[in-house]
Amino acid sequence: MNTMDSLERELLVLICRTCNLQDVDMDRIKLNDPLIGPDSPLGIDSLDALEIAVTVQQEYGVRLNSEQTSRVVLQTLATLADHIRNHRQQG
Repeated sequence: MNTMDSLERELLVLICRTCNLQDVDMDRIKLNDPLIGPDSPLGIDSLDALEIAVTVQQEYGVRLNSEQTSRVVLQTLATLADHIRNHRQQG
């Protein structure tokens, strides 16, 4: 199944806003598409990834600790959403 729930859609909007991505066809982005690098349909680079990590921390209270964790967590929309669900601060 490759349908997005509300968190994944929210994250996609957040990523597009954070990285100033224009004209993204949200319906063409799949949960398991790479977020960063040459295979990313969004064309996000490592500098964008840093901005995304900061924004995720601000919006959801979830830290992306080491570079390794960030690389793993920011692989796909699905891995990012799972990380947020598993680490979101209860408030």
